[in-house]
Amino acid sequence: MLGTVPLWVCVIQLVAAGLVGGLCVLQWLWWRTDRRPVGAVWALAWSADIGMMLLVGGVAGVLASGAAPDVLGLVHALFVAGFLLLALPTTRAFAHGPRVRWWAVAMALPLVANVLAWLPPVLGPHEVEADLVGGTLAAATLVALAYVVVTLGRHSVTAWGMLLVAAGFESVCMLVASGFMPDRDISALLAALWSVPIAFGLAALALVRVRQAQNAASRQHRMRDAIARVSNAAWFVRDADALLLQARDEARAVLADPAIEGTLRPIAHGRYVCELFGSSPHDAHERTFLVDLAQIVSTAAERYTLTRQLNRTAYADALTGLPNRRAVQQHLHEVLERANVERTRVSLVYCDLDGFKRYNDVHGHAGGDDMLCRVAQYLRGAVADEETFVGRLGGDEFVVVISRAPNDSDLVSIARSLREGFVDRSSGSKPSRLSVGIATWQPGDVVDVEALVRHADTAMLEAKRSRSGFRVFDRALRRAVEADRMQRSALEAAVADGLFTAHFQPIVDARTLEVLQVEALARWDHHGRLLLPADWIDLAEETGLIVPIGLSILQQARRALDRFQMPVSVNLAARHLSEPDALEQLETAWGGAYWEHLTLEITESALVQTTAAIPVLSELRARGARIAVDDFGTGYSSLARLARLPVDVLKIDRSFVREVGTERGSSVVRAILELGYAHGLDVVAEGVERAADLDALVGLGVRRVQGNFLGRAVPTVPVRGPRPGSAGWEDTRALRVVPSPRIEDDTDRLPQHA
Repeated sequence: MLGTVPLWVCVIQLVAAGLVGGLCVLQWLWWRTDRRPVGAVWALAWSADIGMMLLVGGVAGVLASGAAPDVLGLVHALFVAGFLLLALPTTRAFAHGPRVRWWAVAMALPLVANVLAWLPPVLGPHEVEADLVGGTLAAATLVALAYVVVTLGRHSVTAWGMLLVAAGFESVCMLVASGFMPDRDISALLAALWSVPIAFGLAALALVRVRQAQNAASRQHRMRDAIARVSNAAWFVRDADALLLQARDEARAVLADPAIEGTLRPIAHGRYVCELFGSSPHDAHERTFLVDLAQIVSTAAERYTLTRQLNRTAYADALTGLPNRRAVQQHLHEVLERANVERTRVSLVYCDLDGFKRYNDVHGHAGGDDMLCRVAQYLRGAVADEETFVGRLGGDEFVVVISRAPNDSDLVSIARSLREGFVDRSSGSKPSRLSVGIATWQPGDVVDVEALVRHADTAMLEAKRSRSGFRVFDRALRRAVEADRMQRSALEAAVADGLFTAHFQPIVDARTLEVLQVEALARWDHHGRLLLPADWIDLAEETGLIVPIGLSILQQARRALDRFQMPVSVNLAARHLSEPDALEQLETAWGGAYWEHLTLEITESALVQTTAAIPVLSELRARGARIAVDDFGTGYSSLARLARLPVDVLKIDRSFVREVGTERGSSVVRAILELGYAHGLDVVAEGVERAADLDALVGLGVRRVQGNFLGRAVPTVPVRGPRPGSAGWEDTRALRVVPSPRIEDDTDRLPQHA
């Protein structure tokens, strides 16, 4: 029961209630920290109960007697009961005590009796039973004290726990002392403010915990910043040991532990293990921080190792260990840039192993690899100088970069020594040696790595072609390369502009000289001059331009068939037959009909060496076209193979025709005739230049001939038909063109006139 207290005591209670309310804000801030502790919730509830209890007590003291003080007394009793009940979960939250269920039941019984003791005066004119109220409160207080004692007995108490215990003990002492003090004012003051010490104890604990939370949050931020700094440094630092030292220093600064050390050790397959440790124990967050730093260092070390391995793979040859093409190009670029500033010469020595393919075929790939390793070892020892750089471009091609090149005579000596210093006789009678080409960059030239490599390669190829063994890319070779480049450009432009025209040479009957057929020969109209195939055929074959040239001549031959009313013959390159869509290209150029009036000529060597030509020629022959073997007798084809080839005509090479007047030449021609007749093939002798050759061929039984003596290649139609007075003069008839039975559309039939 609230007693009558002086006014100043009520004022102190109200002031204390306000202070406790302010401390509740501190409790709320503690609860709002990152961890949201459960103890903060119970401390806030307990402090709020204490504040309300003080507020009710202060208000009840200033009110006059009547029903209102009795109602406030009941409310005060409820808050006191709440205070005692909240003491149980709060103690458990802070001290990890036992479960409070049965303790709360034991406390609730006297508290319910206490509240019931306040109901009669509230409901009617009765007096509060002071002894019942005091006894029930004492019983509930004893239960709370018993729970605190049990909890403290089970766990060790921290300093702040002892503070709460002391505050609670002080509050109990003030409550007990209020009943024994003779001075009424002091007794009233103690009875009114007995709960303030525990409230301030909770506030002090909240203040400490808020400060601890702030320190923990600040430390977490420092940890995150340290991890971020080490992570960023891992992308710029290329030394794992340096990164480990930085991580160790960051850990020492954040954790304020100068005894922290770190280790980094490699394990299998390029993996690393890093550890950061100190002499004093660390909490879970600190250990996680150290593990994160260590993981960053170990991951960076693995990345550095992998990067070095990839660099070695990207810039080193796996077989010989020499720098590869990419490394050579990068080194050349750096050397040329430096030489451009220092005005010095740079030479590139290009080495190629002669007969490597033959050696590989004889000894296998393992033997070939061993040979390449021996060449690499030889070059390393032959040019062991700080001014030289040895690399492998690929295959059997090696280069030596001389950053400060000597004069040309010394370069020739170097090339000769490299050529003569390596001789391998294990591949048979012909030893394997090095072909050497040298190109030099002069101060003032354009810094072009590709051009320097290309010039050295050209010099090496010239040395291989001339069988000299070594060659320097000099002015003469430069002029030849430039001329070849210009001719290549002119040839490409001529193909694009359609400057290749067909000239037609007659194929005649050897006895009557009747023109039976014409052969379309390509001519290049180069600035008003007609260039023969001998001037450009090799370059066209090399560049692949022979394919569009051949298609253009085939189209012109198709138009000539309409104009001349005479079968035509067209040369077909072996490279054209190797195209994947060769058949479609030929059909587009010639058309869908009149294949029976077309003869396609392919050289004997190409027919033997190009296996892809057989199915294409077979399909063309099935459409009605005739297949002729040009330059027969020079390709070394076997008789058994000739019988299986899709061939209709054999053309005797001009080299045999020139010697037909000799016993050797006539024997060869006679053999070819016998071979052709045995297989049902027509035979044509080409390259007839003299009357004696024509007489000899007629005497041997050759029925068709071709050559400048009988008619040069011209763009117009040749004289057709037998000569007047010949046996076939009366039987001259126009050419009858019969479309292929496979073609349904015959709208393009040739007109039936001569």
